[in-house]
Amino acid sequence: MNAGHRAGMALAILAAFGFSFKAILVKLAYPYGVDAITLLALRMAFAMPVFLWVGITASRGAPNLSVRDWVGVVVMGLAGYYGASVFDFLGLQYISAGLERLILFTYPTLTLLFGMALAHRLATRREATALALCYIGIGAAFWHDLEFATDGTTIWLGSGLVFGSAVCYAVYLTGSARLIGRLGTARFAALATLISTAAVFGHFLAVQPVTALVQPWPVYGYALAMGLFSTALPVFAQSAAIRRLGSPRVALVSMLGPLATIGFAGWLLAEPLSLAQLLGAALVIAGIALVSRC
Repeated sequence: MNAGHRAGMALAILAAFGFSFKAILVKLAYPYGVDAITLLALRMAFAMPVFLWVGITASRGAPNLSVRDWVGVVVMGLAGYYGASVFDFLGLQYISAGLERLILFTYPTLTLLFGMALAHRLATRREATALALCYIGIGAAFWHDLEFATDGTTIWLGSGLVFGSAVCYAVYLTGSARLIGRLGTARFAALATLISTAAVFGHFLAVQPVTALVQPWPVYGYALAMGLFSTALPVFAQSAAIRRLGSPRVALVSMLGPLATIGFAGWLLAEPLSLAQLLGAALVIAGIALVSRC
């Protein structure tokens, strides 16, 4: 294994753990009384300087964006970062971090389904098997949460919200390929994130007074960690890993994410583990592995 490959693997693992730890940080912040939109606004505020710097740097000497490019960046930013984040943070109020990560991890299957719909084709046998494994696994993890819940309605609500987040992210992945090719990964990611940050701030001001930003110090610490370690760092680490290893290998490494979230949730949040949850995680990972080979 050469130095470039080792660096790519390290970056891919760092991205997987950074993304997976976001749900843990959200769950740790909620007991302090912060609401989902305020916490999301704080997260984006801490991440914004990084993306602003990257956006300015990546735009130096680059061609100006056309009106069509700007429309695409705005739509993708609203779908992939704003919509997905809002649904995710709201959903985490109701379900475990482990179930949240497994539901979110279905976005490759949703991207596959969107691609099939656009191409007007049916699933192959391998694709159908992958889809079945993923959604049977989600069902097993969902049953785990229902067993430990005092109100099953909240599990349905939270799961629906997080699934909405996965749909938004799949829309973003499906629609962003042309823009990434034109603008470059760093410039596109930075601009789309800045658009979503503006939308989050607008959402916050529409539903909360500015005084809601006054929170206990631990909330600021968790939001800072989310903004840097679970947002900015993994976004760019994953992009750098893809350049060194390619998308298929990085997708395989990202399968560490659900297992890491379940492990951290048991350790830091005292979330219960069960055979159904572990079986569900194994089935989802197996399904994603099949999708990545399709």
